[in-house]
Amino acid sequence: MKTRTLAIIKPDAVSMGYASTISDRIIKEGFIILGTKQIKMSLSQSEGFYTVHIGKPFFEELTRFMSSGPCIVLALEKENAVDSWREVIGATNPKEADEGTIRKEFAKNVGENAVHGSDSDENATQEIAFFFSEEELNGDI
Repeated sequence: MKTRTLAIIKPDAVSMGYASTISDRIIKEGFIILGTKQIKMSLSQSEGFYTVHIGKPFFEELTRFMSSGPCIVLALEKENAVDSWREVIGATNPKEADEGTIRKEFAKNVGENAVHGSDSDENATQEIAFFFSEEELNGDI
């Protein structure tokens, strides 16, 4: 069954010019891009998106970073989309990421790790709805 996930090409990857390479990788991996937009999150948007991490030591650094420059948000569809995307992007820490993963290739460190991926189907639904209305998406599930 096809499912959806949210991907974000983070400000570090956008500023380094990796966005098109990462987008090409998404397509090569068989994902359907249902919606995409380049945005610059405000600090309050970033805090709203990452509310799950409120109170964690990295929350302030993460939300500042995510609001520091343009990023690209994508709603993706594929069989087992969440797990498939997380396999493609690799571990949060690029030093622990498998060879050939996006984070191994493009991430600077744990904080500037090039991409975001939803961690569950439930979170994917919420995260996609944070950035896209259903009318903006091109597919039917």
